Amino acid sequence: MEALLAERNARGYWEGELATSALSTATAVTALAVLGRVRGETPTAHRRLIAGGLRWLATHANADGGWGDTAESFSNLSTTALGWAALGMAPEDGAEWARPRAAAERWLRDRLGDLTPDRLTSALVARYGKDKTFAVPILLMCALAGRLGPTTEAWRHVPQLPFELAALPAGVFAALRLPVVSYALPALIAIGQARHHRQPTRGPARWIRNATRARTLAVLARIQPPHGGFLEATPLTSFVAMALAEAGQAEHPVTRRAARFIEASVRPDGSWPIDTHLATWVTTLAVNALGPAGLKALSPEERTRLREWLVGQQYRQKHPYTNAAPGGWAWTDLPGGVPDADDTAGALLALRVLDDGRAAIRQAAERGIRWLLDLQNRDGGIPTFCRGWTNLPFDRSGADLTAHALRAWAAWREQAPGRLGRRLDAARARAVGFLRRVQRSDGAWLPLWFGNQHVPDETNATYGTAKVVRALAAPWVAADSRAAGLLAGGVRWLVAAMNPEGSWGGGEKTPASVEETALAVEALAAHRRRARDLPGLAPALARGEAWLERAVAGGSWRRPAPIGFYFARLWYFERLYPLIGTAAAFSVGGEGNC
Repeated sequence: MEALLAERNARGYWEGELATSALSTATAVTALAVLGRVRGETPTAHRRLIAGGLRWLATHANADGGWGDTAESFSNLSTTALGWAALGMAPEDGAEWARPRAAAERWLRDRLGDLTPDRLTSALVARYGKDKTFAVPILLMCALAGRLGPTTEAWRHVPQLPFELAALPAGVFAALRLPVVSYALPALIAIGQARHHRQPTRGPARWIRNATRARTLAVLARIQPPHGGFLEATPLTSFVAMALAEAGQAEHPVTRRAARFIEASVRPDGSWPIDTHLATWVTTLAVNALGPAGLKALSPEERTRLREWLVGQQYRQKHPYTNAAPGGWAWTDLPGGVPDADDTAGALLALRVLDDGRAAIRQAAERGIRWLLDLQNRDGGIPTFCRGWTNLPFDRSGADLTAHALRAWAAWREQAPGRLGRRLDAARARAVGFLRRVQRSDGAWLPLWFGNQHVPDETNATYGTAKVVRALAAPWVAADSRAAGLLAGGVRWLVAAMNPEGSWGGGEKTPASVEETALAVEALAAHRRRARDLPGLAPALARGEAWLERAVAGGSWRRPAPIGFYFARLWYFERLYPLIGTAAAFSVGGEGNC
């Protein structure tokens, strides 16, 4: 508890620290290099940043010559291709760049057979399937770095994105169920314009795209945060900057602001993180892990400041980026954040812990509850950003998101009488029905936003199952007649998935992590009083707690592991996750009536 409390920043909340990312570093370096090339001159400051980023990439490749999304991640096709492309922007002479370039090429050839533009393109497209959100930006960057052949030939391999759709009213996307989500809009516009500029479309589409260039650039300017970073994400912002520069828009205000964000986001070692930080998310996780008992260590003034800060992060107006209604929370307090289900549920739980009965808290909670209710999909589950589309991953319902929403609703159910209470009860029934339908035959659930690189398909049944089992501990949720059967299957899976030494990984027979062990222990501990009714729970819980105690005693409990997915399955880890998870495991039940 003391260690977690000590991680607060000077303003009284938790900011955390995201993993450094080879993918972010490669895209940032390339964006700055393309800007310099288009402008005919690279500023001294940019030259230093480019050299520092390339040097970091050269010295942080994996032993096999490839790169993963973090320094702890296995090499993968996307990041290795981007690192190879970024090194293509470096001077041709000098062993400093030649060795890592050659090693990356060997890694790619070993996996692909050859590095012809057709082979590389088909492999990247196959990796992402129908979702072009990330495959097309990677191909764009490879083309700009000369990795897809001569300039005129290279653009043939970059699919044309329909940027003209951004000129339509936002509601049209949902009405037509188009495979385009709001977080991809900046890349859609910028890359679509670059491709059209370099290799114009023929026929009527050419006229339409010419006619909508100015209007869609205006949309891009409107949704860009004032500091320039789209979603606080270096890769997305970098893709936008390099694409606009190539489209003849190097001096456009959007491009200039994006470049400033890239400049400001670099770390002292020359690298870039995947995102700026997850301050709101890690703060709510920390508050919920500590609970009322842990927060007693704070002075009344410190608790008030924390409470007011959290209430202040709630969106009170329609979000300009996603058109999300007021009432939700994002993962960060920075302007690039976007309200989503997981962060809103976490904030509602934290507000319950911090609740002092003031009207401002109750009003914020009611707004958040209604926001989550309005997000619920027709299948009863909760998606990430937008209700009802279900064509791409973040619009589909997720078991982890649904479980988190159920816990948040449960926390405030007694304070929601009348019509709102009845609406919550109806939403619970639909959500439990969704969880019943998506539970695997072995009792597990799969999450949407978290994975495990040691599992063959990179899923993380431990995370998903622990989140649902944890939600089923809330009496209001458990009151549903179907909950007991769901719980029995989930506990059965967790007990079976435990490693012999008492730890958990992302699935059965996978290497242990503090994060996953803590999640499983927290979920089982929430049902401690029911241990006699759930076979295997008590001994599994005891062994899991003992493993965590040894990890704390030995100091390994602070070691983070890649567990999180960002957009398009980009791996990250967060330095505070293992601390928060361990605290939650040993103080479960501390957040009031949840």
